[in-house]
Amino acid sequence: MSLKTLNVEKLQEATGNIYESIVILSKRARQIAAREKMELDEKLKYFEGFEDEEEFAFNEEQERISKDFERRPHPTQRAVVELDQDKVSFRKPE
Repeated sequence: MSLKTLNVEKLQEATGNIYESIVILSKRARQIAAREKMELDEKLKYFEGFEDEEEFAFNEEQERISKDFERRPHPTQRAVVELDQDKVSFRKPE
């Protein structure tokens, strides 16, 4: 994993206010994390009803699925990239 500094000026361009941009990023990151959690839960739910017969094989598969999700970029990183690429839509309540 590497650290990368963010250009705060560029983040501010999307909304005109850095604090609004941060709130938008925060909400988008939460959406991404919630969607991923639901997806992971769905994949792991498959293994709930099995007996202990082949527990070792199922544990390996569950571990593989979990590691695949861990390798994904952090939701905050993806939210920043989406905002940078103008893929995040937002509206003000006014």
